[in-house]
Amino acid sequence: MAVSELPRSLRLLPAMGLLAGALLGGPAALAKGPESVADVAVTLLDSVVNISTSQTVVGARGVKPPELPDGSPFQDFFDDFFNQEGNGQSDAPRRVQSLGSGFVIDSSGIIVTNNHVIEGADEITANFNDGTKLTATLIGTDEKTDLAVLKVEPDKPLRAIPFGDSEALRVGDWVMAIGNPFGLGGTVTVGIVSARNRDINSGPYDNFIQTDASINRGNSGGPLFNMDGEVIGINTAIISPTGGSIGIGFAIPSSTAVNVINQLREFGETRRGWLGVRIQEVTDEVAEGLSMAEASGALVAGVTDESPAALAGIEPGDVILEFNGHKVKAMHELPRLVADEPIGKEVTVVILRKGAQQDVKVTLGRLEDSEEVAAIDENAPEAETDQAPPPPPVIAGPLGLTLADLSPDLRDKFGIEDGVNGVIVTDVAENSAAAEKRVQAGDVIVEISQEPVANPADVENRIAALKSDGRKSALLLLANKDGDLRFVAVTLQ
Repeated sequence: MAVSELPRSLRLLPAMGLLAGALLGGPAALAKGPESVADVAVTLLDSVVNISTSQTVVGARGVKPPELPDGSPFQDFFDDFFNQEGNGQSDAPRRVQSLGSGFVIDSSGIIVTNNHVIEGADEITANFNDGTKLTATLIGTDEKTDLAVLKVEPDKPLRAIPFGDSEALRVGDWVMAIGNPFGLGGTVTVGIVSARNRDINSGPYDNFIQTDASINRGNSGGPLFNMDGEVIGINTAIISPTGGSIGIGFAIPSSTAVNVINQLREFGETRRGWLGVRIQEVTDEVAEGLSMAEASGALVAGVTDESPAALAGIEPGDVILEFNGHKVKAMHELPRLVADEPIGKEVTVVILRKGAQQDVKVTLGRLEDSEEVAAIDENAPEAETDQAPPPPPVIAGPLGLTLADLSPDLRDKFGIEDGVNGVIVTDVAENSAAAEKRVQAGDVIVEISQEPVANPADVENRIAALKSDGRKSALLLLANKDGDLRFVAVTLQ
């Protein structure tokens, strides 16, 4: 039907800012959202549970006595008052209770929630929509993803809800949250996916779904559903100055959660893949220093001895562009990709080394809790040395640095390990480009833009060559006194 064939009242709609196509199912009509989620919600409420916990804590409670000056005439009075029963400090054990949410993933009684909901609990109870209360036992937890798996013993099979594919979500898709906000009981809220792959610095595997569906205290551990009634996220955090929803909530995507949950059910713990690299973000300055067309991937700042990466030949200065067929768009994506792979699996890692791409085969090891998985912060200052810089002969170097050969005296003065070699920084000019990047006396320059340097003249020559090539920054590979490496991009302008 043409627009001119519509009734006059409908032909006026475009003039009011609405497209006539909306009446035929166009984008404007879809923007209204679903007419109702009642049919979906009613089938899910019985599978979402309230998690109540209690634990015994010992600690101070009540009002502390005021601090008075020595010899105060009120000292005896306050001592007597605050030592009375019920006043002052008490170490007597007391019960603390908390509430959260969870959901059934197996009819035999397997429930998923957040680790922080049940952490430290002496007793865990699952409260169902029909009033049933069942004591839950803990199967396993994972602090890094904030997940926990519980087990209850029901009299009859429970209604389980399936996981969906969070990778199929698009920004703007409708989602529904069910949980226990503020302890009120089962509550349904609806919103959209506001963003994907959010990193909120809560752990090494951040990959959150952001939603504006109302998520409040007590919603933690509850499910986030798509419109097919599948769990595509586990509500776990909010950003709020008041403690209530302001439309910024975060859910662990099912793509991350399912693997962790399966491992907790099978082993009672997680068993993650391990590569053995320390990584940094590839900033625009770092990308320019490496002659990369765009800032992407993860820059290898260090490789653990005898690790899978070391055995495969990965080196500091390599940029990991792909891991097992997945492009590494940002540094924080790599730990999650590695952790999701099975131990002992051979994977292909695509690296960029001195401008050329290479494929490297790596057999993954197992990540232990003591091993470093998080990316290092290139802006974190190194530990201050307690030795004053000595006054050896120096060469005033570029970038605001004063440089010297790494002599035995300087090695002793700065406590630098024997295995560390390069050019030592003895002073950094205030307000210089190097000072802005927290380069400090005692740092050792090992490489400049992937070329090793052995003396101050090498540094000056390398900087001069970079300037003549039109480079805007120099990528310094620095070692601290213990030999730990980090990359710093220092501007040449």
